[in-house]
Amino acid sequence: MDEIIELIRSFNKERDWGQYHTPKNLAMALVVEAGELVEHFQWLTPEQSQNLNGKTLRKVREEIGDVLLYLLNLADKLDLDPIEAARDKLAQNAEKYPVHKAKGKATKYTDL
Repeated sequence: MDEIIELIRSFNKERDWGQYHTPKNLAMALVVEAGELVEHFQWLTPEQSQNLNGKTLRKVREEIGDVLLYLLNLADKLDLDPIEAARDKLAQNAEKYPVHKAKGKATKYTDL
C-alpha cells in the first residue's frame, strides 16, 4: 500500500496537481469515477453483470483503478490509513450484522 501511495504522490508532484487536490475535489472526483464504473452495469441483468465481455471487463478494470487511486489520494490527503479504516469498518459491521441474524439476508441491520 505504501508503494502505491508513494507512486500517487510522485505522479501528482511531477504535474503540480497538489494545488487542486483538496479533500472536497478528491471526494467529488471519486464519486464521478464511481459513477463511470456503475455506468458499465446500468441496465444489465444480474446474470449479465456476472458475465462481462472482454472489452467491458477491461473498461471496468480501468474504472476500478480510477476509483482506487482517488480513494487512496483522498485518504493520503487526510492522513488516514485506508486499510485501518476498512478493518475498523468491518469490525463495526460485524457487530451490526451478527452471523446468527444476518446470514443469507440482505436486510439492513436495524431490521434484523
